[in-house]
Amino acid sequence: MKTIKKLSYLFTIGVLGISLTACGGNAKNDQSEQAALDLNSMTVEEITKKAKEEGEVNSVGMPDAWANWKETWADMDSEYGIKHVDTDMSSAEELAIFENEKDNASADIGDVGIAFGPEAQNRGLLLPYKTSYYDEIPDWAKDSEKEGYWLLSYTGTMAFMVDTEATGGKVPTSWKEVLDGDYALSIGDVSSGNQEQFALLSAAIANGGDETNLQPGLDYFAKIAEKGKLHNQESSVATLQAGEHTIVPMWDFNALSAQDELGSDRFKVVIPQDGAVMSGYTTILNSYSKRPHAAALAREYILSDAGQNNLARGHARPIRENVELDEDAKAALLPDSEYKDANVYTIKNADAWNEALPNLGNMWQDSVGSKM
Repeated sequence: MKTIKKLSYLFTIGVLGISLTACGGNAKNDQSEQAALDLNSMTVEEITKKAKEEGEVNSVGMPDAWANWKETWADMDSEYGIKHVDTDMSSAEELAIFENEKDNASADIGDVGIAFGPEAQNRGLLLPYKTSYYDEIPDWAKDSEKEGYWLLSYTGTMAFMVDTEATGGKVPTSWKEVLDGDYALSIGDVSSGNQEQFALLSAAIANGGDETNLQPGLDYFAKIAEKGKLHNQESSVATLQAGEHTIVPMWDFNALSAQDELGSDRFKVVIPQDGAVMSGYTTILNSYSKRPHAAALAREYILSDAGQNNLARGHARPIRENVELDEDAKAALLPDSEYKDANVYTIKNADAWNEALPNLGNMWQDSVGSKM
């Protein structure tokens, strides 16, 4: 599952058994028509008009509490009269449902980790749309073809969510300190969860590895497993509140959102100083969508000043660097000082990382699962 592992309303989904309910929409999906659809040749006004006619947009992996999507979906309704339904799932599951449903598509738009954007493009699952903000998005954060197959909306940095009741008031600020201090660590499914995959990479960075050499990260988690301190368990606000986790590596925006919901000084959010990967998430428009204009308008709004402020209020850092943030949006982000002296790392070799992703489940089982 994609979300904070998981905010309290999440539910488990089997990829091949998913059945989403499309809330209306009369347009018959014809793949040949979709292939001929050129959203980039349309004005925002033209897209908006057709999106209003479609009247709704169905998303996957974009639930209310993740990066404050709730406010964006409310704006889509109030501004354009477009209703919304989401079904939460992991990045890998989003691509699977795009591919498996095809001509009976229920989903129009999704939100996936950066590595899944090029993968979805290569599999022919994406409908390109650049938005009017495309030139403000850094080159590293969008498709090399410059067509808008994928483009990041926001970034996050790996953080620790620390239950200070479980740590006796201590707040470890490095992977090394977690290991040496004999703290328990919780992590979800590394084979499919983008957040968990970057937690593994962050641990590798902290121990001398990188995306071309993940073994130091696997060895790190194996050491914690050998101590009986590793819990291969997804977290939620409910399980955090119940004291089922000591430390959970998660994106800073997820940790801060959970901290807000928990409403307690008991939980602290810190950036691990010896290794914290910074990455981001891209919206993806389903090439089989029955409501392609509504999906395009949603992406357009997400990249607008209002949409970027919504994300910041959800503790996610907007991809548009020059966007003017409201005071409450600024206050929702961790101070820059949290990142200044940390070993914040961005992927240098995307090919190596993308090649490793399909094998992470087996690598984890071989190096870590066998120690649990």
